Amino acid sequence: MTSRITILDTISDPGNPTKPNDDSFGYNDACAFVIDGATGLGDRQYMDETGSDAAWIARHFARGFEKEITSDSSVADVARSLSLAARTEFLGRNESVPRFAWPLSAFAMLHQRPDGFHFVGLGDSCLFLLQEDGAAAMHMAIPGAYQHEQNQARKHIARTGGITREGGALGNSETLGLLRQHREQQNSPASGVWTLGLVPEAADHLVSEPLPIRGKAHAIICSDGFSDLAVLYATYDPASLVRTARTKGLRPMLDELRRFEREIDPEGLRYPRYKQSDDTTALLVELTPSA
Repeated sequence: MTSRITILDTISDPGNPTKPNDDSFGYNDACAFVIDGATGLGDRQYMDETGSDAAWIARHFARGFEKEITSDSSVADVARSLSLAARTEFLGRNESVPRFAWPLSAFAMLHQRPDGFHFVGLGDSCLFLLQEDGAAAMHMAIPGAYQHEQNQARKHIARTGGITREGGALGNSETLGLLRQHREQQNSPASGVWTLGLVPEAADHLVSEPLPIRGKAHAIICSDGFSDLAVLYATYDPASLVRTARTKGLRPMLDELRRFEREIDPEGLRYPRYKQSDDTTALLVELTPSA
């Protein structure tokens, strides 16, 4: 029997029902993935097809990955080709766009290769893996990303008094300036932070980790919006996060997340973050290794 990925459940929900969902996801016989488009920091929208530039770039990579990733593919080669195509289309239609307004996205992928399963990613999307024997682990490309963002969000909230004050993070000039400075340096050696977007060289920095599967395993692949249940609100550890998804499904867990965001701590005073509610996407998958 050959190894396989089985999709058990999926969910993708916008943080604000009146705005586009900047997350995308997809899967085929060789992979399953989540792509989290980064909130745009420009003064305007440049690509009109999907409601936001972040949604446009996330869907561009999602379509490409579903179509082109096979068990024999180099994810880096596919990502490089898709980045080049996105760069050509975006900059060809829009001249003199400031670097901080270039669309980009994080991603996490479960890739089934001939030598076994692998985590592949860039940015702060992640994968929670639960082995049949109960061992669990979290895999992400930038291990310290969540703590860094929480620290920066804490400073923003201290300046403004809460998430929704002063028009939110993008309405506060100091916070917006800092976010733009950080975004402008991404996908360059100066920052060391690499993401999917308009810079093909980012493909050289993909993080790839083998996932040695002992018996049948289960995993959640998700954007940071969903991983907040474990890393921000600390309601779960990696093992209980996956177990709960298996027994209850992803929808009740999304409802639990929204209660934290909108009822328990709507201003981020207890759990610092930039947005009251983030776009949230997760896939629950079963991994069956070769017999």
